[in-house]
Amino acid sequence: MTIPTGRLRLGVNIDHVATVRNARGGNTPDPLRAAQLAQEAGADGITAHLREDRRHISDADIDGLMEVLTVPLNFEMAATDEMQKIALRHKPHAVCLVPEKREERTTEGGLEVAREANKLAHYIAPLREAGCRVSIFIAADPRQIDAAHRIGAEVVELHTGAYCDADSHWRAGGRDAEGHLAIRDAELEKLRAMATHAHALGLEVHAGHGLTYDTVQPVAAFPEVMELNIGHFLIGEAIFRGLQPAIHEMRRLMDAARS
Repeated sequence: MTIPTGRLRLGVNIDHVATVRNARGGNTPDPLRAAQLAQEAGADGITAHLREDRRHISDADIDGLMEVLTVPLNFEMAATDEMQKIALRHKPHAVCLVPEKREERTTEGGLEVAREANKLAHYIAPLREAGCRVSIFIAADPRQIDAAHRIGAEVVELHTGAYCDADSHWRAGGRDAEGHLAIRDAELEKLRAMATHAHALGLEVHAGHGLTYDTVQPVAAFPEVMELNIGHFLIGEAIFRGLQPAIHEMRRLMDAARS
């Protein structure tokens, strides 16, 4: 297939603005304000994950985002009946199915599609009929990518966490720094190969999880990747430089890698 052309899109995940708000209670900091600032800074979309335990984003946040956003909302959710009903009520631009465990701190891996293909095919059908683009957050594994294609997903988002974790360990140094460097390079090559494979199947390719200023450019350089979704790092960096300057720097690095 023809390699996509055009600007690499940046989706900004605002979950952890809500994490800070919920740590104290009350209304501040406001995730909706963060979403509006991200729009003004050039974000191409906003990502929000409504977890079953509502540990950060709330139902009211989703209601508000649907009212105020002028860029697409990427609604991350587990494949549950409750979340399907919420998605069908709001009909966001995109729905991204992610694995979810109550005890995890953050999403730990990609969705198991190959083993649950029949169930997931029926699950996503009404979402597609409602006009939502269905994305699946997935490991860089050909079995999972092939299964996502078979069940009718339009987009796969490659989980970049293993690559980013290995890079972080390598930068920290220590006795096994060279081992972490080898893991990092192997994970990056796996992401590169699976971006090519997914694109060849006709899937739109996104990527995200753990990306930072140090790790974004090699992934942004993959020509098949059309969108990066980045949240935790940008919200953390905003403490030191402000949200809009943090986004501007990420945008600059992405554009430089793509050019």
